[in-house]
Amino acid sequence: MLTACGSEERESAGDQDPSPTATQAPVKTQAVAADSAPAAFATCRSCHSVEPGKHGIGPSLFGIVGTRAGDISGFNFSPALRNSGVTWDRQSLDTWLQGPMKMVPGTKMVIGVSDPKKRQEVIDYLETLK
Repeated sequence: MLTACGSEERESAGDQDPSPTATQAPVKTQAVAADSAPAAFATCRSCHSVEPGKHGIGPSLFGIVGTRAGDISGFNFSPALRNSGVTWDRQSLDTWLQGPMKMVPGTKMVIGVSDPKKRQEVIDYLETLK
C-alpha cells in the first residue's frame, strides 16, 4: 500500500523482533570517548578523529598526549611540525591551541582556540583519549 509522508503504517510491536542479532557489533570504547567530548571540541572534530589510526584532514588525536609532535604513523605531517621537537603535554598543547602557526611556523594547522577555559576543556578531554 502506498502512503504519504507522515501517514505511513507501522507494524505492531508484536510483529517486530526486539532481540539483537548475531551480526550487531558491540559498541566501541572510542565511541564513548567521542560522546564525552566537550562542546569546545566541536571545532577540532571537523578535522580530527578520536579513533586510533583514523586520520582526517588532521591526524587522529587518540593517545596524542605524551607523544612527540609529528610522530603519529599514517599521517603526513608538515616538516616544520615533524622537526619541531615538541612533546605534547598540557603546556605545549595550551600554547599550540592558542596559535599553531605562531608556535610552529610552517605547520598545516591554522585554527586555534582563543578562550583559555575552552582550551583547558579540550586538553582535559585529550588526556582521556587512551
